[in-house]
Amino acid sequence: MTGAIQTILSTEKVPDAQHLRLYNLYRIAASGTLFGSQIWPYLHRENGLSDAVFWCLLGFFVYAVIIGLRYQQPAMRSVVLKLQTVLDIGFIVVMMHFLRENQNTISLLLMINIVFASLIGNGRDWMFYASIATIGILLENTYQLLNHTSQDFDYTNAVVLSLSCFASAWLSHTLSARMQSSETLATQRGHDIEHLAKINALITQEMPNGVLVIDQYQQLKHFNLHACQLLGLDESQLQQALDSQAQIDDYLPSLVQLLSEAPEDVLAPQDARKLSLNNRDLGIRFRAIADDMQKGVAIFIEDWSQIQTQAHQVKLAALGRLTANIAHEIRNPLSAISHANQLLQEDATEAGTLRMCQIISDNVHRLDQIIKDVLELNRRDRTNQERFDVQHFVQEFYQQFCAVERIDPAHFTLFAPSSHCEVVFDRRHINQILWNLCKNGWRHSKQQPNSLQLRVASDKSGQFVQLFVQDDGSGIDAKIQPHLFEPFMTTEKTGTGLGLFIARELAEANGARLNFISAANGTEFSLTIKKAIA
Repeated sequence: MTGAIQTILSTEKVPDAQHLRLYNLYRIAASGTLFGSQIWPYLHRENGLSDAVFWCLLGFFVYAVIIGLRYQQPAMRSVVLKLQTVLDIGFIVVMMHFLRENQNTISLLLMINIVFASLIGNGRDWMFYASIATIGILLENTYQLLNHTSQDFDYTNAVVLSLSCFASAWLSHTLSARMQSSETLATQRGHDIEHLAKINALITQEMPNGVLVIDQYQQLKHFNLHACQLLGLDESQLQQALDSQAQIDDYLPSLVQLLSEAPEDVLAPQDARKLSLNNRDLGIRFRAIADDMQKGVAIFIEDWSQIQTQAHQVKLAALGRLTANIAHEIRNPLSAISHANQLLQEDATEAGTLRMCQIISDNVHRLDQIIKDVLELNRRDRTNQERFDVQHFVQEFYQQFCAVERIDPAHFTLFAPSSHCEVVFDRRHINQILWNLCKNGWRHSKQQPNSLQLRVASDKSGQFVQLFVQDDGSGIDAKIQPHLFEPFMTTEKTGTGLGLFIARELAEANGARLNFISAANGTEFSLTIKKAIA
């Protein structure tokens, strides 16, 4: 910052038009006063004023008026200022010579001229002005000394006046430099503040939450568009409140009531407080702008449903880590149980014992499947995506699924286009998604010819490929549909309730969407995948 100011001060400064105008007005006033003070003595010949001096005073006054009325171009102001100042100094020194009875008053005008020129000039011009004035004063004093008859006449007054000129010029220049540096710094600070204000406004407008700022008188000072949307108000209403400096109580009394119930110390982050407004639940948080709420407060507004969703996601994440750890701990004793059950089956001969061993084996298999699903869910973000032809992949999946699940191809129909369509997906994930969907569809279908269908098609935009799995079952109960993709949600006694939940999580991990449509004549699941860029 200091370097920037020094650079600015070292460059040629163009005198400001307003400052130059004030200097011209001062010249008109000073020359007019000096000329006016000599009219009466000249007309009555009281002080022996010569005609040349009188007409010189009149000429300088006319010159000051003409110069004061002219507009100077910025490029010429520095030159004009130097010439005018030199002429002013020369004229004042001449008047000091001829009007010796008013020499002290006229010397004061000389000081004022130097101060003015040093203030609005640039660089080291102040030394030039003071030097010109000193030379003039010394020459005039030398002339008086050579032609004066008094023996006590010396250079004392001239030296004191010359030193005063240098001192006044230096002080004026120093003051001007300080004022200029302060002005430059203030201008830069103003630009920085304006830039920060624009950044803050942009950040505030792009925030996903609503923001209101009120002062100690509960007058609105700032808001963003999200606040209007969440509060159910038009932007014009809040803008009117901002322009008229109206109290927010006139527009949102329930919000002000909640603010009055907030603790005085809101410097620390607070939990959101629920507020029902316009049939909508909102989460409200208050933060003091300064030390306490008496100096203003910022109000952050959130959608309560999003807060609940975030809390639910946090719980699910914690639950996922917990279940993964438990699954690892269960797997070892479960393997021991399975091995012991196999040994019992080898030695068992009675039907009852064999039945009990089969029940143990079935439940061990079920627990092992749950553990696999839980561990797979915990690895949902570890995708190994690759590019492949979805039509060829679906053909292989169809043959493998029919063979493993022992389903007659006449009961499970595949409709796949002959054209190639490539996608980027984790093969293992898409295989598990389709396997869960097809297995659920077959279990809930009538298991007759064409009871289960797998179709591949492109959407209308041509940017996505969709895989449809449709069954001819009785559909999904309307009460269950909102909870269909929740974990451990199942209507089967032997089901784990994790199949559809895992399928959706794996789809989202690969940037795909899993949706469903259910009716009385069956249910259709659709997996939408973006096509690979050629």
